[in-house]
This record gives sequence, C-alpha cells and structure tokens, in this order.
Amino acid sequence: MARKLGVNATQRIALIKNQASALLWYGKIETTEARAKEVASYVSKIITLAVNTYADTVETEVTVKDSKGKEVTKTLIKDGVKKLNARRKIMTLVNDLKEIKADGESKAEFKKRTASVKYPLIEKIFDEYAPKYSARKEEKGQGGGYTRIYKCGPRKGDAAEVAIIELVD
Repeated sequence: MARKLGVNATQRIALIKNQASALLWYGKIETTEARAKEVASYVSKIITLAVNTYADTVETEVTVKDSKGKEVTKTLIKDGVKKLNARRKIMTLVNDLKEIKADGESKAEFKKRTASVKYPLIEKIFDEYAPKYSARKEEKGQGGGYTRIYKCGPRKGDAAEVAIIELVD
C-alpha cells in the first residue's frame, strides 16, 4: 500500500517527483524515512527504464554542404524508437534541473559547456547512470537495488525519523 505522507495526492506526486529529481541530480539527499522509501521505488523504476533502453540508437548518414560548397557526408547518431519513448516518459516523471555554474568558471565557459545540453538531468540519467547500472547488471547479474537508505534517527524539531537516501555506486 502506498504511503500518504500526510499530504493530498497532487502534493504527494509533486513531492516525490522533486525529491527523485534531486536524488538523481545530486546522488544523495536527506529526508524522512517514509519519503525515502517512496522515492527509492520511484527512482528504481526510472533507472530501470533508462537501463533497458539506453543502447537503442540509430545511425544515419546525411549529405550536407559545407561553407565552401562541397558536399560532405556526416554520420548522425539519433535515439531509436524505444529510447525516445523512454526519454519522453522519464521527462514526465522528473523535474529537469538547471546546470549550475562551477566555482571559478566564467560565463563564456559555462555557456560553451552547456550549449549542446538541452535537458541536463535526462542526459545525466542516460549518459551516466544507465551505462553504469547496465554494466553492474552484467557483472553481478543483479538488476535493481539502485538506492541505499541509511536511518539517522529522530529529527530534533518534530521527532520524525530521518534517513539519507543515496544512489549505489
């Protein structure tokens, strides 16, 4: 049975969506134990979807005229049907977070680094997490178990059980 988390349905969905996005972006968050358990199952479904479809790509060759008028053949790598569907589904399940400028990074360097990335969190899921967990699945023969929850004890203000949830390496 799903936990109600003390809020109505739309607030609960938004809460889980926000915490799942933060977990996937930062790799670790601190929250209550009940919320951590809900987020763990939500995130495992997202990562499983990405792992099962990340390798579905299609290569196409396109003839393009360059600046001098010569025809040049380029190879484009696009998402296949399954990966595109999974990408769109994941986009509905998480809130895409903005890329943060690094310390000491100039504005021009930041723009250059992030110019080709339209949805940073979605790219992180498909480019980092999916290959990592797919290799883990092949190596250990274990699909799933992408998160770990540490119980931290009661919170000082309201005595709610606090937990740290993190993605497993």
